[in-house]
Amino acid sequence: MKARLRDIAQQARVSEATVSRVLNGKPGVAESTRQAVLTALDVLGYDRPSRLRRKSAGLVGLIVPELTNPIFPAFAQVVESSLAQSGYTPVLCTQVAGGVHEDDYVQMLLDRGVSGIIFISGLHADVTTDPQRYVALRERGLPLVLVNGYVDGVDAPFISNDDVASMGLSLEHLVELGHREIGLAIGPERYVPVIRKIAGFRSSYQTLLGRSDVDDLIERSLFTVEGGATAAGRLVEKGCTAIVCGSDMMALGAIREVRKRGLQVPRDLSVVGYDDSALIAFTDPPLTTIRQSVSAMGAAAARALLDEIAGKPSPRAEYVFRPELVVRGSTAAVRRR
Repeated sequence: MKARLRDIAQQARVSEATVSRVLNGKPGVAESTRQAVLTALDVLGYDRPSRLRRKSAGLVGLIVPELTNPIFPAFAQVVESSLAQSGYTPVLCTQVAGGVHEDDYVQMLLDRGVSGIIFISGLHADVTTDPQRYVALRERGLPLVLVNGYVDGVDAPFISNDDVASMGLSLEHLVELGHREIGLAIGPERYVPVIRKIAGFRSSYQTLLGRSDVDDLIERSLFTVEGGATAAGRLVEKGCTAIVCGSDMMALGAIREVRKRGLQVPRDLSVVGYDDSALIAFTDPPLTTIRQSVSAMGAAAARALLDEIAGKPSPRAEYVFRPELVVRGSTAAVRRR
């Protein structure tokens, strides 16, 4: 026990007497010091005394798309951390093509008695799906929060990035660099964020360049590296000098396709991504992108759900967060040909 106390004290940078007071539940220890000792216990792999173990307030479902896109693990981490601080344990459910359906995940979560569910870019973002699944969950009293996708008539708070503003920021940046032929590489138009991005692209093109007919500058593909490459190839052939992409993954595909054609980014073509997911700042070239407010949005989603669970529902509205343009090395002044 003495050696154990010494190890914990060294890890927490406190005295052995202080460790003893914390482990025995004695008063007179600052909360910050107490937390340092408990963290040291966890780091060293010691079991906490039963009286000091975290008590779970319950389970919360967290349904996200596949984790291959780094933006979704980032959202999950923020939500998990926010929920854990209030004693809730998230049950992470990830959707992949051909995998478990969202409705099956929901039933599994209901069987486990979850206190609520947060959906991130789920079926609620797909305008071709039936929103009755969410209405039914609310009718049975289950708290819900839906992120990045709006469904009219569902009694729940919505958290979204401002997709229209993101297109404005992207086009303003590129127009300032002298670009006039700017393409949009985007995903399937059945998703709410895609619909909004296209609307923002059209509106900003009209405002900045006085052109309303931009259908030939919009290429719909998949939100993948391969999808970005395919869309970029078509836009390059149409003479675009810059491409705005619907995700960072698409932007990486666009850069790959440009290089495949013997061109360079940004000398021959500027590329703007969307998300500012992990490691994007370290690509070659570092990617200019639109940063979603993942920390603020994830924390807001968790707080809204906790309020719903506590019987203090948030006002029924869509909370829209302002994105940020992050300028790096994949955009430059247009090269006159």
